[in-house]
Amino acid sequence: MADEQTETPDSTAVRTALWRAMHVRIDPPPHVIEDEIGLKLAAPGDDWRERPDMDPRTTSGFRAAMVARARFIEDLITEQADRGVTQYIVLGAGLDTFAQRKPEIASRLQIFEVDQPGPQAWKRRRLAELGYGIPEWLHLVPVDFEANTHWWEQLAANGFDPGRPSVIVSTGVTMYLTEEAVVATLRQITTLAPGSTLAMTFLLPAELLDEADRAGLRASKEGARASGTPFLSFYTPQKMLALAREAGFADAQHLPGAVLAARYFAGRTDGLRPSSGEDVLLATT
Repeated sequence: MADEQTETPDSTAVRTALWRAMHVRIDPPPHVIEDEIGLKLAAPGDDWRERPDMDPRTTSGFRAAMVARARFIEDLITEQADRGVTQYIVLGAGLDTFAQRKPEIASRLQIFEVDQPGPQAWKRRRLAELGYGIPEWLHLVPVDFEANTHWWEQLAANGFDPGRPSVIVSTGVTMYLTEEAVVATLRQITTLAPGSTLAMTFLLPAELLDEADRAGLRASKEGARASGTPFLSFYTPQKMLALAREAGFADAQHLPGAVLAARYFAGRTDGLRPSSGEDVLLATT
């Protein structure tokens, strides 16, 4: 998500990018994902590692959760591209850097990064300033998810073909949207060509979190409210699955965050482990 009124990414997008870079800077290898391009885009200043939200004593679980999420999406896109899928939609793209980090895979796709208009203009400018540019297969699509009900038409105007299977990803977005907006998005996605895949993250209610992670959720909620982007929606896995099935998905599965933790952090000797609180809906049309 981002602030449509200004040409800057919102604080959550920046924080997530900095956590990905922090993983490379301070966690020992093997790194779950290597991404310092988001740090270059954000250009937060030399003292960014001194920010309270970068404190490894209190935020390592959040950092690990973000890199696990990013790695899962990267693996999913790679798998789908190998299956012959040629379109990738990122809803709420923020400082996503897949196109810059993995051009050998990304260039086989038509990538549509959907986000608020102001931050999209900012990102376009920063990519040019850093020498990455906008290749012909990367489309930055400006859309207001809450106010603009025609995001589908905006995709089409940028060359999206609804008749071809796609993979569509929405991470770190649903908590900022009303349930009505989430349902409308799910219903629209079900009109994608058969064989399309959706990966959408959602926040769990506090009572479903590990006890040790509940204070972190409270702090995140307070921070989001203070920055003007309050959390609006939380879902139990059963609720999210029900919404997906009611929307018309042929298949819907719940992927707990603990599964990603086991997949990407097993065997680490540094104790790095994702916090609980964000799970994934994996659904197909």
